[in-house]
Order: sequence, then C-alpha cells, then structure tokens
Amino acid sequence: MTINQHPTHSQTQQPNVSHIMRQVLYALLPGTAVLLWYFGWGIVTNLVLAILFAELFEWGMLKLRQRPVRPFLSDYSAVVTAWLLAVAMPAFSPWWLIALAMLFAIVLAKHLYGGLGYNPFNPAMVGYAAVLVSYPVQMTIWPTPLDFSMNHINLAQTLQQVFLDETSGWDAFTAATVLDHVKVSLGMGQTLSELHTQTGFGWLAGKDLEWVSLGWLLGGLWLWYRRIITWQIPLAFLGSLLLIAGVFWLINPQAYASPLFHAFSGAAMLGAFFIATDPVSASTTPVGKLLYAAGIGIFTYIIRTWGGYPDGVAFAVIIMNMAVPLIDYYTQPRVYGTSRS
Repeated sequence: MTINQHPTHSQTQQPNVSHIMRQVLYALLPGTAVLLWYFGWGIVTNLVLAILFAELFEWGMLKLRQRPVRPFLSDYSAVVTAWLLAVAMPAFSPWWLIALAMLFAIVLAKHLYGGLGYNPFNPAMVGYAAVLVSYPVQMTIWPTPLDFSMNHINLAQTLQQVFLDETSGWDAFTAATVLDHVKVSLGMGQTLSELHTQTGFGWLAGKDLEWVSLGWLLGGLWLWYRRIITWQIPLAFLGSLLLIAGVFWLINPQAYASPLFHAFSGAAMLGAFFIATDPVSASTTPVGKLLYAAGIGIFTYIIRTWGGYPDGVAFAVIIMNMAVPLIDYYTQPRVYGTSRS
C-alpha cells in the first residue's frame, strides 16, 4: 500500500503518515522499556545512534534526489526504521555496525527504490539482514541481562565499548542468544530436557528476554486496538509459526522446541506486530495478508530449525516481500457486478 505524504482534501480525515508512525513509536515503548531495564545504556546508545544515522542518511538522500527535506524528515518513518533496528540489534553494538545497518536500510532499501511508499522490501529488515550476514558474531552475541543494566555499567563504560571497543573483562558476561544456544546444543546431541535445566531458560522461552516479547505483544495489541494494523498479519504469522512448531514438537519433543518457545523467542513478536505489518512492503488484500504472513511464520521456523542462522524473521520477511506482487495479483477481491477474467 502506497502511503501518501501529502493527502488531498478528501483524505484529510484519514490518519497521515506522521500520525501512524507516532502510534507505532508509542507501541514500541513497553518492549523498549523492558530492554532498558535489562541492558541500560546499551539500548540508549543503540537508539540514539540509529536515529541520528537514519536522519542523516535520510537528509542526504533527499538532498541528492532534490526532494523537500522538512516534510519527509518530520513524518517519523526514518525514526521508526531506526527504532526497529536499534531494538533488534544486540545492546552495546559498536557505532560503525549501527551506521552500516542504517546505510543499507535508508539508502539502499528505501531511497534507491524511490523513497517511502515505493520500497518493495522492509528497510529495517534489509539493514538487519545485511549486517547479520556480514558480521554474524557481533550480531548473535548479547550481553547477559541485568549484568549490563544501568546499575552495573555506567555511561562512560558504555561509550568506551561503543566508540573505542574497549571491552576488557566483558567476554565473561556475553553469551549467544537462547535460539542460537538451542540450535547448537541440539546439533551436538543434547535434548531439550537437558537444556531446560540450564540457567538460560525461563517459563516461556529465554530467561528474562521472554518479558521483552511480552512487551512487544502488549504494544502490538494496542496497535490493533487503535486500528493502525489489522488482525490478519499478526494472527497468520504467529498461527503458522505455532502450528508448524507444534507438529514437529509433538513428533519429537526432545529434538524440537515447543511452539511457545518459538513464539516468545527472538524477534517473533516484534516481527508479527511491527515488521510484517509494514503497510508498504506487506500484502494489501485480506486473503493476501493471510498468505503473506503465514509464509513468514513458516520460513521463520524453517530457518531457525534447519538454516544457518539462529533466528529467521528478517530473512522470512524479505522472502515474502518478494512474493507480495504475485500474492496481491491473485487475491484481489472481486468487485460486485464484474466477472473474473
């Protein structure tokens, strides 16, 4: 769906771009607040740097394309892209990694296709996938929650890590994500019963970080309540992920993680409510939304289980973005009084 930057008189009663983007930012606050509780200044620097680089690249591309700067900088679309990338990337990410991700997101995935309303791929996921493929170690190692909260790591130490990469003694407090840990451990012959006795697991998924997923769920439900998003994409995404995970879990519960583990691990909740629902790169027809989102859920599980990366949301979204034109073409609702041709 193309978003109009400057609505006509007949469209003035409809929410404009800046209004929608502000609602998305409000909905991101619960999950972001939980991340702040666990990682403190590391999330603050992620957000500040991502927004600064996003606005800088946005301004530069608008100037190069000879487009008006102020209306586009004030629509909050670049800020939403930056925010999604900042919370998806590991806390305390170095400045150059965030800059590179934003370069791919704003310059390559957004403006080279014509800017907001014309990009076929979700910009945040393109930026995330680009740095994940290029720097898999930095992108899959997270600080241990609470050990890196504001009560333990101050702003000066954070800036040393982010800008100077001075991380002496920090290696003992970093670890692979729970998705990565499960994937590697199962490949080494361990069972899920053995893994669940370890300290990194909580009552739904990864200890502590499962609360972040609950925060995204809360914000996503608020977006649905405010009618910023529709129910089809989150329901089909999570439904297909739960269904395929449930089938394999029932077949062998010691070798395949439970449906709830997949739903509350990694970027599943963030993807279902904030990423897959992108109005530009997602399908726009009622049936198409269901097919599009179901495909994302299935590809997410396939990549997580048998692929080379611990989480698959970014790649799944990009894959289904490519299928959107075909999906929309074959799922256009029939107009009353016309025949199918």
